[in-house]
Amino acid sequence: MSSTSTTDSPSRSTGPGRPRRRRLWTGLAVVVVLLVLAAVVGPRIYAEVEGGKAAAPLVSAGSTPSATATAASTDAALNGAWAITSGGTAGYRVDEVLNGQNVTVTGRTSKVTGSLTVDGGQLTAGTVTVDLASVETDSSARDGQFRGADIMDVDRFPTADFAVTSPVPLGGLEVGSTIAVQLTGTMTLKGTTKDVTVPATVQRTAEKAVTVTGSLPVTWSDYGVQAPNLGFVSVQDAGTIEFSVPAVPA
Repeated sequence: MSSTSTTDSPSRSTGPGRPRRRRLWTGLAVVVVLLVLAAVVGPRIYAEVEGGKAAAPLVSAGSTPSATATAASTDAALNGAWAITSGGTAGYRVDEVLNGQNVTVTGRTSKVTGSLTVDGGQLTAGTVTVDLASVETDSSARDGQFRGADIMDVDRFPTADFAVTSPVPLGGLEVGSTIAVQLTGTMTLKGTTKDVTVPATVQRTAEKAVTVTGSLPVTWSDYGVQAPNLGFVSVQDAGTIEFSVPAVPA
């Protein structure tokens, strides 16, 4: 009497483990997609949100400059010493780059002091001093880094200073008018002084009141300022220093 044995052929598992594995792989795929979206879309959203926080460029509140002054003013009321008063603003504008997306950042302070001297219808002397420790953006962490030893080192170099070194004619600066001028002088930042020319406007808001507004393109490394680079986010080496300061007779 003989017996016959049979061997079952291998078959694919249809037990409960297979649906669990499928859910696992599906979950991993979703995570990968979300990470890719975050890497691609996240910086773009960040740029749109942060870019909207940047302050507008400082410009003259008056009309478009009527002319570029090339001659001295004949108005004796302009002659004498002037003092920069409260209500002025100064700061910087710079681009950050996050994974290829540009974000414009602006820092601002109202702690601006200085003086002007007008003689013979020309601006013959002038100083503007900005308290760097008071410059603020929308991020306290960024501001702390800005003030630190690796960037501005405000403990050692607390101010940015501009001084006029060549006469500036003020011809055409009548009450209610705005003229374009070139302020030739020196800029001192982090202990380094450079010769600069600042495109600016002078607005005469009243017989005894003017507002001087200007912006100066700068390369931070020229002043020994190292623009931070954290790998995923970096700051451009080129930026702008801006100011708008009112003055009245001292």
